[in-house]
Amino acid sequence: MLKCSGGYTVSWIRNLAEIPKSAWDALALPLTTPFLEWDWLHNMESSGSAVAKAGWLPNHLTIWRDRTLVAAAPLYLKGHSYGEFVFDHQWADLAARLGLQYYPKLLGMSPFTPAEGYRFLMAPDEDEDTLTALMVEAIDQFCQRHHISGCNFLYVDPDWRSQMEQLGFRQWLHHSYIWQNQGFQNFGDYLGAFNANQRRNIKRERQSVAKSGLQMQVHTGEAISKSLCSLMYHFYSDTCDKFGWWGSKYLTRKFFEQLHPTYLHRVVMVAAYSETATKPVGMSFCLTKGDRLYGRYWGALEDYNHLHFNACYYTPIEWAIAQGIQTFDPGAGGRHKKRRGFPAVPNYSLHRFYDSRLNTLLNNYIDEVNQMEAAEIAAINQDLPLK
Repeated sequence: MLKCSGGYTVSWIRNLAEIPKSAWDALALPLTTPFLEWDWLHNMESSGSAVAKAGWLPNHLTIWRDRTLVAAAPLYLKGHSYGEFVFDHQWADLAARLGLQYYPKLLGMSPFTPAEGYRFLMAPDEDEDTLTALMVEAIDQFCQRHHISGCNFLYVDPDWRSQMEQLGFRQWLHHSYIWQNQGFQNFGDYLGAFNANQRRNIKRERQSVAKSGLQMQVHTGEAISKSLCSLMYHFYSDTCDKFGWWGSKYLTRKFFEQLHPTYLHRVVMVAAYSETATKPVGMSFCLTKGDRLYGRYWGALEDYNHLHFNACYYTPIEWAIAQGIQTFDPGAGGRHKKRRGFPAVPNYSLHRFYDSRLNTLLNNYIDEVNQMEAAEIAAINQDLPLK
């Protein structure tokens, strides 16, 4: 621990279990994102998913006033760039050509979760600017002392981004595919947003699931059994395996099983049942908090026509409208999403390099990179099948 001015103490934590859940969640629960809450992050560690062996060494920054946790930042020392969904391999290649060691790097995000909302956690009665500056100073000192190449925050909270830019971090523009509830009262209203051709396509894709003898059912909260959590791992694992080395299978079976019972209040499972099976033949896994829904994983026992679209888009959207959900982030990728009412929207990461050469290159070229990405977002959204 390092004592600082203002009565604060800085401490780096290697295991979230060292911090009481109540203390951490007092800072995390007020946020819109569910992915910075203690149960989610602790499960990443205790399940063996986000651990040093997997290239994710927890290295959380905490600020204390006496024995009270007043600020925190979930951080990880990374030995690679996998599981981030912000592809900085070109920076790693450039560092290698310059004879620099790019890894390890310090990363701020919820592991394996490309969903906007990362920020420092703050107690509401503390001075946010003071604590933010103190945390950035602690990060700079840590990285320089341990020869860390850079610090990166991914999928950051839009309001927090401008504050960090003022402290010298550079923003890198990316895009996600996000559904917004346009005042829809039912699924028919959602369909009405599309042109005639796409409305027919969506109706046909919905009907094909019924023609396959499948019924869709949404499970939430205590209605989700531990066996469903375990089955979700099977679906997740099978889907990842189909993509081979690119399958991105980061989570363990234990991670899914440990969602029961402590995190079920956030979980939404969309399951497909055949007329004869008592267990789902396909299922998607989502999380919800407030007026937001987040799609994460899916899988099926067989290749049923259009089941993916129904389990991951249509049924979640129908449920979201009924629940008053305003925003649905279906997860990474976009080839299928933009055709189903998910326009491209910007998200940002923040970066700082501690080698002067890399930092100069970042400052010289990042604006041009961001302009190209903005043009890409505009081009994607010109091709949406909407009225």
